[in-house]
Amino acid sequence: MNVVLIYGGRSGEHEISLTSCAAVARNISSAHNVTMISLSKDGKWYLEPNAFEEIRKNPEAKLCVHADEAMRVSVVPGGGKSGAFFANGKYIAADVVFPVLHGTYGEDGTIQGLLQMAGVPFVGCGVFSSSATMDKIQTKIIWEHAGLPVVPYMCISRSDVNDSKLYDALVQKAVDTLKFPLFVKPCSAGSSDGASKANNAKELSFALMEAFGWDNKVLIEKAIDAREVECSVTGNSVTASFSNEKTLLKTYGPGEIVPKHDFYDYDAKYNDPDGAELKIPALLEKDQLEYIRETAKKAYKAVDASGLSRVDFFIDRRDGKIYLNEINTIPGFTSISMFPKMCASEGLDFTNLIDYLFEEALANFASYDSLRTSRG
Repeated sequence: MNVVLIYGGRSGEHEISLTSCAAVARNISSAHNVTMISLSKDGKWYLEPNAFEEIRKNPEAKLCVHADEAMRVSVVPGGGKSGAFFANGKYIAADVVFPVLHGTYGEDGTIQGLLQMAGVPFVGCGVFSSSATMDKIQTKIIWEHAGLPVVPYMCISRSDVNDSKLYDALVQKAVDTLKFPLFVKPCSAGSSDGASKANNAKELSFALMEAFGWDNKVLIEKAIDAREVECSVTGNSVTASFSNEKTLLKTYGPGEIVPKHDFYDYDAKYNDPDGAELKIPALLEKDQLEYIRETAKKAYKAVDASGLSRVDFFIDRRDGKIYLNEINTIPGFTSISMFPKMCASEGLDFTNLIDYLFEEALANFASYDSLRTSRG
């Protein structure tokens, strides 16, 4: 199969994408013909003709973006599997595309829409589910409407900041109703970018300034003393069919993250090798395990997810109540990432996981490609 792996991107998670995609490249079946495309931090696309071979041969090799103008990639709307990508004077065959991208311009529906317009199958969620789940507020609204449990929250927009009285009133309302400590997060940033914990008014002011540096909408959430548990989900929540096993919803895990820091932030996740302990499976009661798996499926279905996602939970240490935290539609694929580890713990190793995702992507594409788009 002709596979295109895309990495990098215009995102605060650019470097994580390089690591994730390198892991995918090292573990992909040798039966595939792989082409790699990099996305620079300013959004330019480049063909990387030597990247795959170098990654496979050298265990110490790292992916990077070679800004070679002769290797600029063009995406052709309607090009299909044989003509969606053009670079270096020729078309690049793409039976399936795996956008191993995290955060903005990767998980937010933008590249999904582009690939859909190009007419190529791709791994992961579609436009709606990608864009909706990138926004933490919209995700909570959808889940609340579906009757699923979320942590109490408020939202403040940049337009609110322009009215100082309104802004002050909203901040005070958050303090009065949610109580300190609070978590403050940009609505559409990933990997805890711009997120911080506030224990008092001064810290809240700084936290809001930091979050508004990343997004125009900010989420203020009640901070609970919680265990952090994650569950992997695969399958298609819209077109799942018993006639095609690859589309059926399956859960793996859950696993638990035990942070060594007060807050499991970006540095704890990616820069500190001892930032957290991962426990797979999570040490939970049988009824808790079953509840988390079923709730992960419901959360996945509520946002019309497909392909794969990692659904994150909080378990309140005081009363044991379980809350949905967020959903990641292209979770990390690094050597320490929970998603592939949870799948492997239940017998789906990295190589077979990748093939599984390709097959689901092809089934998803075939289903949508068969739908009518005109009256003629």
